[in-house]
Amino acid sequence: MREPRVKPCYAGEVNNPSTSSQIDPRVETTTLDNGLAVTTVSLPHLHTAVTSMFVKVGSRFEVPDDNGLSHFVEHMLFRGTERYPNSLALNTAVERLGSTLHAETGRDYTLFQMGLPPDSVPEAIDVIGELLSHPRFSDIELERELVLEEINEDYDEHGKEINADDIARGLVFDGHPLGQRIIGPRENVARFTQADVQRHFQTFYGAMNAKLCVAGPVEHGRVVEAAAKRLAALPAGQLALVPPAPVHVADGPRIKHVNDAGSQTSLSILFRAIPELDPRYVALAALLRVLDDGMSTRLHYTLADQKGLAYSVNASIEPLADTALFEISSATANAKVPTFVKELFVLLDELRAGKITDDELAKARTRYRYETLASIDDVAAMAGWFGGTALYYPPTSLSERLAAMAAVKIDDMVAIARDVLVPDHLALAAVGTLSPARLGELRGTIKAWA
Repeated sequence: MREPRVKPCYAGEVNNPSTSSQIDPRVETTTLDNGLAVTTVSLPHLHTAVTSMFVKVGSRFEVPDDNGLSHFVEHMLFRGTERYPNSLALNTAVERLGSTLHAETGRDYTLFQMGLPPDSVPEAIDVIGELLSHPRFSDIELERELVLEEINEDYDEHGKEINADDIARGLVFDGHPLGQRIIGPRENVARFTQADVQRHFQTFYGAMNAKLCVAGPVEHGRVVEAAAKRLAALPAGQLALVPPAPVHVADGPRIKHVNDAGSQTSLSILFRAIPELDPRYVALAALLRVLDDGMSTRLHYTLADQKGLAYSVNASIEPLADTALFEISSATANAKVPTFVKELFVLLDELRAGKITDDELAKARTRYRYETLASIDDVAAMAGWFGGTALYYPPTSLSERLAAMAAVKIDDMVAIARDVLVPDHLALAAVGTLSPARLGELRGTIKAWA
């Protein structure tokens, strides 16, 4: 789930021109006989298009023994099809369209995407249809080696995990599938078989569990015609059942330090937040922008520019289908870690105490509006919202989103800060060389805040 926020306009429905004709693009959706939803986002002012296939499969759908299998299947799909017998033939066909086949696996969905000239959209749909209808799943041992090399980026030479982001998510979602690593553990990848790949593919890669979204200067009827012709061989399958949402246990801050050689410590500081469907989410988005939305906002100006505690530090929200994470990440000198965290808590306390100015809120609204309008020129952002998000719930329109942000008050931001930015919601992962004294000081700082 990612911004921008756009509400689907289904076939035959027209946006109200008196309120949204200059902001909300026309969106139409048609469902094919096999259950595949085909959505177009009409952006006639642009000169490129994107063809995106979203599949409701990812690490949140995996049991521990299968963790990493969604990512592994995504990789294996690049190994060729009946028409394109190997990766070279497949990628050559894509690049002849002027494109590159981009794919990624997340926690909530998997994406296959091509950006290309609008007149090549039917051919792109054809390639995606071939990819998902007739995969060969060959060269599994070669692909296994590539994925194992990818895994090596997150471990040291002794096999110790050093990816602070994944470690922190494991702390937050302990025991829930959302806490699993997307790429999975090395031991799982080492034993996945072709039968495992086929099983996972057949379970999740049906038409009913996917959405095709094409954004750009395209006509809905022509896209549907191409999809009906070229995706008919995709079996219907069934809609994947989403595992229950994680239950938050208010058991105080969760902290993990992993010793890793180097002059800096990587920090991933997470707070369990609220899902996008919560009416308070827009206040959380405004709060984020007051904390970190440019070099003049508090996080960078105070911790980096004025106190010199980190060269770079940033905050973001990772929205998921039924929850979200408010994340602060940075890399700072090992000796500065306790002070960095202490000063960060001071900033968070100020937000919870209501020390937010009208000027800060006004700037946050202005930048939010600019980025919302800019998203209309981003075909991938449009497809991501209408395709990926729509796997789970109907997105709100851009105009509704802007109206909601305009209505946010400082009291709303303070209330959500007091609900989210609290010790019970905190998980902190530190990967770096911390002496026992520094680690004790860090733990004492967190305990004092709690």
